[in-house]
Amino acid sequence: MPKVTCPICGKQTDWEGNEYRPFCTERCKLLDLGAWVSGEYGLPVEPASLTDEDLAELERLKAIRQEASEE
Repeated sequence: MPKVTCPICGKQTDWEGNEYRPFCTERCKLLDLGAWVSGEYGLPVEPASLTDEDLAELERLKAIRQEASEE
């Protein structure tokens, strides 16, 4: 039976028949969820550099969307 390493505690655990996979236990699964919720994990992003024209276009599109939702 294939084994995987729990990404939280490093314990080897069965892949098949494990309802918490890739984690070894519900505890490790909840610890991982808590890390996501608290912002410990994140995707790297580069700051956007918007021009004044970009911002004006975004405002224009926002106004169009608001008008459409009011109809």
